[in-house]
Amino acid sequence: MLRKEFLPFVEKQSDALVAHARALAEKAGAPYERLQGRHNKEKLIQALIRKRNCADGLVAVLCTQECCRTVKLLHAQGRPQLVFRPRPQRVLYYYFLDPEFGLIYLRLQTWFPFTMQVYVNGHDWLARQMAQQRLGFVQHDNAFSQLDQPDQAQRLADRFPHLDWVKILDRWTRQINPLLSQAWLRQANYYWVIDQAEYSTDVLFRDRASLATLYPRLLDHALLHFSATDILTFLGRRLHPLFDGEVLTDCKKDRLPGARIKHRVKNNWLKMYDKFGLILRIETVINQPREFKVRRRRLRGGRQQLLWCPMNKGVANFYHYQHVAQAANQRYLDALAVVVLPTATAKQADRLSEPVRYRGRTRRGLQLLRDQEQRLFRAVLSGQHRLLGLRNGDLALALYGPQPADPVVRRCRTARVSRLLQLLRAHGLLAKVPRSHRYRVTEKGEAIMGSALYIRHKMFPNELQEAG
Repeated sequence: MLRKEFLPFVEKQSDALVAHARALAEKAGAPYERLQGRHNKEKLIQALIRKRNCADGLVAVLCTQECCRTVKLLHAQGRPQLVFRPRPQRVLYYYFLDPEFGLIYLRLQTWFPFTMQVYVNGHDWLARQMAQQRLGFVQHDNAFSQLDQPDQAQRLADRFPHLDWVKILDRWTRQINPLLSQAWLRQANYYWVIDQAEYSTDVLFRDRASLATLYPRLLDHALLHFSATDILTFLGRRLHPLFDGEVLTDCKKDRLPGARIKHRVKNNWLKMYDKFGLILRIETVINQPREFKVRRRRLRGGRQQLLWCPMNKGVANFYHYQHVAQAANQRYLDALAVVVLPTATAKQADRLSEPVRYRGRTRRGLQLLRDQEQRLFRAVLSGQHRLLGLRNGDLALALYGPQPADPVVRRCRTARVSRLLQLLRAHGLLAKVPRSHRYRVTEKGEAIMGSALYIRHKMFPNELQEAG
């Protein structure tokens, strides 16, 4: 195609897409609206659904002017080159009430290469699946505040990533893009990728008071105790010396209700927030899947092998997204499990302040609010030890920093940490993991140490700032 013919050709295709959108809206009896400036499309569509009393089918078509990535021909040495550049263009938003997926929208750019984006809410899909199987539930927005059979609902939700997404997406595409039926695109199909995936794990509380009491403590614990290493561990990664990126934590506590905390690693993040005062939601958002490693069969040395490879964006990797995000949410919840309301009694605190006999030796009492003991408690209760337990080296690193080069100093430090571990075991705060060199925090330890940290941080905040 000659360069002078390219722009008129693309303009013709753009007009054809807009004309098709008008015709489709008119045929379905749905409004076609041209929007100027900023609008809240979600509120507009919800108002149209209530006004028209829609049950299924096309709700509306919205046409907006946006700056999107497209292809441009630039002068270059020898011959022109095609490059990607942003360009203002008309963008069509098709909103459907799908019988299987509920409210979805298809976003179609009207300029070459006619990129398309699809939004689907898994909660709406699950609600319709449960309704078909007559499972009782109560849905508010994108959350379930009541499930009569949560186990069966979870089994249904686990099917979502394994649907035939290519077939489903191609079916929707053929409805709104008539160019695919033309001769020059008849053999072409969209290559579908996951642009952004959000996977949430909801913890439903019996009453609002229980969550309201616990939630501020969860926010404080996540803000004060989860380091960059912890956050990378939650997302299935390790802090490598060659890691090139930022690990940030952003906490918004000044907007209760609605306080939330977000941990961001490059362009992926973990969030915690509450929904309607009844649901604690842990959510993993994946925008850069290649930051995660998954097991995949690859040809190596002439034979197929299972290797750890970067996760790809293709929609065929949807089940990998589920496994990665579900594991991240579970690790985060496990790390938060040490947060409990102060349950230690005065009698328990008195006993801990007295010496005890352990393995034929007398161990000193604990001073629960002393700064040295508080540092020890924080190190032991760190979220990164929740999964596999605590080792001598882990505690030494948290208390004293990197390992010294001098072997004599190193042995002295190891012995000092061993005495601290023995001290906590003597008072019943730690227990040894069988057949290993690891230790886990006991229920008594979680109650006592958690209460001591809570009292020190909440009752004497000014003294903490002065000490810092």
